Amino acid sequence: MVKSFNSLFGKSNKGVGIELAPERVNVVQLRKQRQGLKLESLTSVAVPEGVVTDGQITDPPQMAQLIQQALAESKIKVSRVATGVPGRDSIVRLIPVPAELDDKELREMVLNHEASLYLPYPREEADVDYQKLGYFVDEDGIEKVQVLLVATRKEVTDTYISTFEQAGLQIDILEINSFALIRTIREQLRQFGPQEAAVVVDIEFDSTEIAIVINGVPQFSRTVPIGTYQMQMAMARAMSLPTSRDMELLQGMVIPPTPIDGGQTGMTEVNPSLAALLRVLGELTDELRRSIDFYLNQSENLEVAQIFLAGPGGGLQQLDEFFTQRLSLPTTQIDPIVSLSLEIDEEKYPTAKRSGLGIVLGLGMRGV
Repeated sequence: MVKSFNSLFGKSNKGVGIELAPERVNVVQLRKQRQGLKLESLTSVAVPEGVVTDGQITDPPQMAQLIQQALAESKIKVSRVATGVPGRDSIVRLIPVPAELDDKELREMVLNHEASLYLPYPREEADVDYQKLGYFVDEDGIEKVQVLLVATRKEVTDTYISTFEQAGLQIDILEINSFALIRTIREQLRQFGPQEAAVVVDIEFDSTEIAIVINGVPQFSRTVPIGTYQMQMAMARAMSLPTSRDMELLQGMVIPPTPIDGGQTGMTEVNPSLAALLRVLGELTDELRRSIDFYLNQSENLEVAQIFLAGPGGGLQQLDEFFTQRLSLPTTQIDPIVSLSLEIDEEKYPTAKRSGLGIVLGLGMRGV
């Protein structure tokens, strides 16, 4: 990725993280105090339609202005920041390589030979980096080292760099959004053993990122084109209302956890918007089940211990119970504020909105 990407849990020079999403820019500044973290500033600025399309920044000048606006509202003066790119723009692979390679040989093998095997586009079109994770002995008794390979298209990286330069900033750290989210909940992930997988389901504006995590490391990732916008669009159509980017209607819904055959009960018959929402959630559940089954079918002696719901859509009321019932797997809604023991204005950030802060807080942690 960017030359300064050096570790999943590394540090940058500043505790400022900026998340660019299709519907919002989030800016956070964290400071270390005693044994924990202090939230210095947290600001969200709405992003108009057309600035981000299909996960890509299509109007860098306007996005740069929004970044400057968010920093001004935060009263943050900074020149270097941490940010992240969506998983849909990235390739993340765990690859075993011979342990006897020295650092120079390892770098050459991973960045050139191995990367070319896993990329769906030419190597010269990608920014690639890697992280050594640990040693193991394979089934033939040969010692290997596990390497986490990370790649994204140069055009995506260049767009981010250009956007931040137009905002008067330099990207100190550019990583994958899911890495930042994993960092935020790493204490919760540490409760699981090496044969227990956690599934992090990050429900964003126009997509959901699914990451299967073992020992704090993503083993499998997939992007599903279902997000809060698709939910809101289905509800609006059912009520013959114009589609809105505002999540107020969606956040006011209470998801019935009990599975509904055919999507019809007395409740949904009188509430067509709820029935429409449940159909979209049913599709998302099916995609999640397929992802879990696909990974488990390739893995021996592994079980899914927990599903974590994150992102703006992860905090919908009773959504954890809905997934628990549908998938027969324990599901928890992430509260990043509680995970990091941060003090926050309860009125400004009610519980339903906190699940969408996991990525930006993880980016801010890179500097503290």
